[in-house]
Amino acid sequence: QVQLVESGGGLVQTGGSLRLSCAASGRTFGSYAMGWFRQAPGKEREFVATISWSESTYYGDSVKGRFTISRVNAKNTVYLQMNSLKPDDTAVYYCAAGGRPSSAGSAYDWWGQGTQVTVSS
Repeated sequence: QVQLVESGGGLVQTGGSLRLSCAASGRTFGSYAMGWFRQAPGKEREFVATISWSESTYYGDSVKGRFTISRVNAKNTVYLQMNSLKPDDTAVYYCAAGGRPSSAGSAYDWWGQGTQVTVSS
Protein backbone atom coordinates (compact mmCIF):
# COMPACT_ATOMS: atom_id res chain seq x y z
CA GLN A 1 0.00 0.00 0.00
CA VAL A 2 1.27 3.44 -0.96
CA GLN A 3 -0.22 6.71 0.16
CA LEU A 4 0.43 9.83 -1.89
CA VAL A 5 -0.07 13.43 -0.80
CA GLU A 6 0.29 16.29 -3.26
CA SER A 7 1.08 19.87 -2.33
CA GLY A 8 2.21 23.10 -3.93
CA GLY A 9 -0.81 24.02 -5.99
CA GLY A 10 -2.25 27.50 -6.06
CA LEU A 11 -3.10 30.54 -8.13
CA VAL A 12 -0.47 31.95 -10.48
CA GLN A 13 -0.48 34.41 -13.37
CA THR A 14 0.21 33.46 -16.96
CA GLY A 15 3.94 32.98 -17.46
CA GLY A 16 4.53 32.15 -13.81
CA SER A 17 5.90 29.03 -12.17
CA LEU A 18 4.87 26.54 -9.55
CA ARG A 19 6.47 23.43 -8.11
CA LEU A 20 4.25 20.58 -7.08
CA SER A 21 5.40 17.95 -4.60
CA CYS A 22 4.09 14.47 -3.99
CA ALA A 23 5.14 12.74 -0.79
CA ALA A 24 4.80 8.98 -0.68
CA SER A 25 4.59 6.58 2.20
CA GLY A 26 6.34 3.23 2.22
CA ARG A 27 9.90 2.01 2.14
CA THR A 28 9.92 0.92 -1.49
CA PHE A 29 9.32 4.30 -3.11
CA GLY A 30 12.51 4.00 -5.12
CA SER A 31 11.20 0.96 -6.98
CA TYR A 32 8.06 2.65 -8.30
CA ALA A 33 7.46 4.62 -11.44
CA MET A 34 5.79 7.92 -10.63
CA GLY A 35 3.49 9.93 -12.81
CA TRP A 36 1.67 13.24 -12.88
CA PHE A 37 -1.74 13.61 -14.47
CA ARG A 38 -4.22 16.46 -14.56
CA GLN A 39 -7.91 16.93 -15.08
CA ALA A 40 -9.65 20.16 -15.96
CA PRO A 41 -13.39 20.66 -15.42
CA GLY A 42 -15.40 18.92 -18.11
CA LYS A 43 -12.32 17.28 -19.63
CA GLU A 44 -10.78 13.84 -19.48
CA ARG A 45 -7.77 13.11 -17.37
CA GLU A 46 -4.57 14.02 -19.21
CA PHE A 47 -1.09 12.58 -18.89
CA VAL A 48 1.51 15.15 -17.87
CA ALA A 49 4.78 13.38 -17.06
CA THR A 50 6.30 10.20 -15.73
CA ILE A 51 9.63 9.19 -14.22
CA SER A 52 10.99 5.68 -13.81
CA TRP A 53 12.92 4.30 -10.85
CA SER A 54 16.10 4.96 -12.89
CA GLU A 55 14.95 8.56 -13.53
CA SER A 56 14.10 8.21 -17.17
CA THR A 57 11.45 10.79 -17.98
CA TYR A 58 8.67 11.20 -20.51
CA TYR A 59 6.30 14.13 -21.03
CA GLY A 60 2.97 14.87 -22.59
CA ASP A 61 3.16 17.00 -25.71
CA SER A 62 1.31 19.91 -24.15
CA VAL A 63 3.90 20.38 -21.39
CA LYS A 64 7.12 19.32 -23.08
CA GLY A 65 9.82 21.95 -22.64
CA ARG A 66 7.91 23.75 -19.87
CA PHE A 67 7.49 21.13 -17.13
CA THR A 68 10.14 19.00 -15.44
CA ILE A 69 9.53 15.90 -13.35
CA SER A 70 12.11 14.77 -10.83
CA ARG A 71 12.36 12.55 -7.78
CA VAL A 72 14.38 12.33 -4.58
CA ASN A 73 14.12 8.78 -3.36
CA ALA A 74 15.74 9.58 -0.02
CA LYS A 75 12.79 11.88 0.64
CA ASN A 76 10.12 9.63 -0.90
CA THR A 77 9.11 12.62 -2.99
CA VAL A 78 8.45 13.36 -6.64
CA TYR A 79 8.29 16.91 -7.97
CA LEU A 80 6.76 18.67 -10.94
CA GLN A 81 8.37 21.98 -11.79
CA MET A 82 6.00 23.96 -13.97
CA ASN A 83 7.27 27.00 -15.86
CA SER A 84 5.73 29.33 -18.43
CA LEU A 85 2.28 28.44 -17.17
CA LYS A 86 -0.74 29.09 -19.34
CA PRO A 87 -4.47 29.28 -18.55
CA ASP A 88 -4.85 25.91 -20.30
CA ASP A 89 -2.72 24.38 -17.55
CA THR A 90 -5.51 25.05 -15.05
CA ALA A 91 -6.55 21.70 -13.58
CA VAL A 92 -6.40 19.44 -10.59
CA TYR A 93 -3.02 17.73 -10.66
CA TYR A 94 -2.66 14.17 -9.40
CA CYS A 95 0.41 12.10 -8.72
CA ALA A 96 0.37 8.36 -9.13
CA ALA A 97 2.62 5.39 -8.40
CA GLY A 98 2.92 2.15 -10.28
CA GLY A 99 5.18 -0.60 -11.48
CA ARG A 100 6.22 0.93 -14.79
CA PRO A 101 6.36 4.38 -16.33
CA SER A 102 3.46 4.97 -18.66
CA SER A 103 1.24 7.68 -20.12
CA ALA A 104 -1.78 5.49 -19.36
CA GLY A 105 -3.50 6.04 -16.08
CA SER A 106 -4.39 2.37 -15.90
CA ALA A 107 -0.70 1.53 -15.38
CA TYR A 108 -0.73 3.15 -11.95
CA ASP A 109 -1.96 1.47 -8.80
CA TRP A 110 -2.05 4.34 -6.31
CA TRP A 111 -3.24 7.90 -6.65
CA GLY A 112 -3.13 11.03 -4.55
CA GLN A 113 -6.08 13.29 -3.77
CA GLY A 114 -4.93 16.02 -6.13
CA THR A 115 -3.92 19.65 -5.83
CA GLN A 116 -5.56 22.55 -7.68
CA VAL A 117 -3.53 24.68 -10.04
CA THR A 118 -5.16 27.80 -11.43
CA VAL A 119 -3.47 30.01 -13.99
CA SER A 120 -5.03 33.42 -14.49
CA SER A 121 -4.85 35.29 -17.78
